[in-house]
Amino acid sequence: MISAVLEADRAVMATASGNHNANSRTPTGIPGLDKLLNGGLPKGRIILLTGGPGTGKTILSSQFLVNGILDYDENGVYVSLDENKQHVCEEMLDFGWDLSDLESNKKLALLEASPIRYLPSEIKVGKLTVGRREFSMATLIDMIKSSVSELGAKRIVVDPVTTLVFQYEGQAQQRTALVELIEALADTDATCIITTELRRPGFERNVDYEEYLAHGVILLQQLQVGKSLLRVIQIEKMRKTPVDNQPRPYRITETGIEVFPRESVL
Repeated sequence: MISAVLEADRAVMATASGNHNANSRTPTGIPGLDKLLNGGLPKGRIILLTGGPGTGKTILSSQFLVNGILDYDENGVYVSLDENKQHVCEEMLDFGWDLSDLESNKKLALLEASPIRYLPSEIKVGKLTVGRREFSMATLIDMIKSSVSELGAKRIVVDPVTTLVFQYEGQAQQRTALVELIEALADTDATCIITTELRRPGFERNVDYEEYLAHGVILLQQLQVGKSLLRVIQIEKMRKTPVDNQPRPYRITETGIEVFPRESVL
């Protein structure tokens, strides 16, 4: 099982590497972040955004999509695996982002995939009986690809992928499921952000297996620095591109996330 998974990992990375120029970028448009990324996220790659509760994963992901639409003429797809889309739209209005309006104008697809989690353990598909996990992954992938095709989307967010992957038992099955999703996202040629919950915060921490699979990893944390609680962003990994991998402070403002690329944390 592990050897098969590792082969799949290599196939995913080889496919993505062959399809895109190492120097092409997808700007996030987030103040200060593109400075750390040497111009933006590598185009067509799968980026893992990981952080604890309240660190701004959904905010950063939404800002990436909204900026893509408004500033770079790149349509987007937002997949919510946790909250319903009405709640997400209401929360993002606080930053001046009207996701519902962008959806109405065919610039953004809002896919509410959370009901997939509540399917019965076995589902009838024609004359076949399919397990919930297999059906839910296939359904999600079909939803994403259909929306990308309809809108010509260049940016995708899946938030949070943890919800889907943890339906599977054991690290090997979870890893296989994540490889399947990453491979499907890579096939779209869109630049993708997938979010996960950070399970072990701190500068000295174990690396989760998802971080090995993604092409890039961006870490959001709230850390005690001296007597203050500080929000910190770090580009832990970004294949095929030089980046500033030092932890840098960021803040959540009324207009979204702002990163301070010249300020140090330690």
